[in-house]
Amino acid sequence: MSALPVEPQPAGAAASGSELLLAEIREQPAAWRRLLAREPEIAALGRRLADAAPPLVRIAAHGTSDHAAAYATYALRLLCGWTAMRDSMSLPLSYDAPAAAPGELAIGLSQSGETPDVVGWLEAAAAAGATAVAVTNADGGASLARAADGVVPLCAGRERSIAATKTYTCTLAALALLGAHAAGGERGTALAAALRETADLAEAALPALEAAVVPVADVLASTERLYAIARGLELATAAEAALKLTEVAYLCAKALTATSMAHGPVAALDRAFPVWAVAGADRTLPAVQEAVRRAREAGAPVIATGPAAAALDGAAFALATPAAPDPLLTPLLSILPAQLFARALALAKGIDPGAPRHLRKVTLAA
Repeated sequence: MSALPVEPQPAGAAASGSELLLAEIREQPAAWRRLLAREPEIAALGRRLADAAPPLVRIAAHGTSDHAAAYATYALRLLCGWTAMRDSMSLPLSYDAPAAAPGELAIGLSQSGETPDVVGWLEAAAAAGATAVAVTNADGGASLARAADGVVPLCAGRERSIAATKTYTCTLAALALLGAHAAGGERGTALAAALRETADLAEAALPALEAAVVPVADVLASTERLYAIARGLELATAAEAALKLTEVAYLCAKALTATSMAHGPVAALDRAFPVWAVAGADRTLPAVQEAVRRAREAGAPVIATGPAAAALDGAAFALATPAAPDPLLTPLLSILPAQLFARALALAKGIDPGAPRHLRKVTLAA
C-alpha cells in the first residue's frame, strides 16, 4: 500500500509543530498537578451535586471532549452510582425536544468554553431546571461557564497545538475528581492521592514511550487505515487514539469495541490494516484478547498498548503503559502511546503534527 499524498510543508514547519505538540504531551503530569491545586473547589461542587442526588446525568461535548464524556459514563457510575449518558445536542437545539428535566445534572464539556452548541445545550438544560456544570479550560468569563451553576476548571494551561492532548487528560482527571468527591467518605482524598502518583508514573514512562513509538511509526509509515479497539473504561482511549491518528497523521482510523470488531468490521482486515489494541488489566481483557486473535488470523499487524499489553499474544509491536494506582485513572496513562505515536507517524509521513490542515481550535456544530 502506498503512502498518502503529502502536502508540501514550509521549511522548518514540521520541526516547530512537532516540538510544540511534544512539549504539551510532556506537560501533562504537571497539568494534573495544577488541577489538584483546585481540588478544594472541585470537592465542594462534588458534595453539592451529591446532596442534589441527580436521577440522571446528561453530558454533551464534541470530539476529544466527547471521548471524555464516554469515560465519564463509566467513571460516574462506578464512583457515585449515577446513570450518565452522552446526550444529543440536536434534539433540543434542532428539534425543540426538552433539553433535560428538573433535578437532572447537565455537564457541558468544552476545552475552549466557547463551542456554540455545547453552550446552547447547557443553557437550555439549565432553563429546563437541570443543575448545569461546565468543565472547561477557559476562565469564568467563558460562555459555557456563564451558563453554568458550577464550573470545574481543567488547569491545563494554554494549549497551542491544534491536537488536544493535555486538555483531554485533564478532563478525565477533573471528571474523576468530581465524581470521587461526590461519592463521599474518603474516596475523593484517595483519588487525589492516586492522581499525584499517576503523574509521577507518567513522567517516568514518557521518555521510554517517546523512543519506542519511533520504530513502529517507521514500519507503519505507509499505513492508511487502522482500527483502535478496547472495552470498558478504555473504550474512550481507543476513540481518542483513533481521532489523534486521523487529525495528526491523516489516517482513516476508527474506534470499535473489542466485541463489535468481530461482527462485520473484521472482514476488512489484512496485512496493511493494523489494529491498535488497548488492553486493560481487568475483566474486559478476555474480549480484547479474542479480538486480537481474530485480527491476527486475518493477517493484521497488532499494536498492543495499555497496562495489560503483554497479555496480547502475537502482537507485532508492544507499547505497554503502567497501571495507575486507582484503575479509574489508568486511561490517563493508556492514551500516552497514542499521542506520541500519532506525532511520530506524522513525522514519518512528512506531515506537520502540530498544525493539522483544515482545523482550528474551537469546534462548531456539524
